[in-house]
Amino acid sequence: QLPLVESGGGWVQIGGSLRLSCASSDYNFGDRAIGWFRQAPGKDYEGISCISLNGDTVTYADSVGGRFTISKDNAKNTVYLQMNSLKPEDTSVYYCARARYSWCSGSGVGEFDFWGPGTQVTVSS
Repeated sequence: QLPLVESGGGWVQIGGSLRLSCASSDYNFGDRAIGWFRQAPGKDYEGISCISLNGDTVTYADSVGGRFTISKDNAKNTVYLQMNSLKPEDTSVYYCARARYSWCSGSGVGEFDFWGPGTQVTVSS
């Protein structure tokens, strides 16, 4: 299991945008799907998005509505999460994680077996 590294977090104004990156050292993402999770203070991990290995299937949590977009760049071995129209409730530590399979089997943490260290996103005025 080679490292997953998130980047792109930081502070952003309400209504602003931010793009997170998840870089994998494994070729072809280790033949796995990649998901994004977040954990706000005092709350459980929330699975917010996932993209299958082939990129033919993506999932989103209801909480992000149509504001977030997941994508991948195989040449750079990187998965992105574009976040638009950010709200204070989006403030969380964001993690990317490698799924147990090449498809997105579910949004629970048990469906993922390897995690990055996380990156903080803070949304405020």
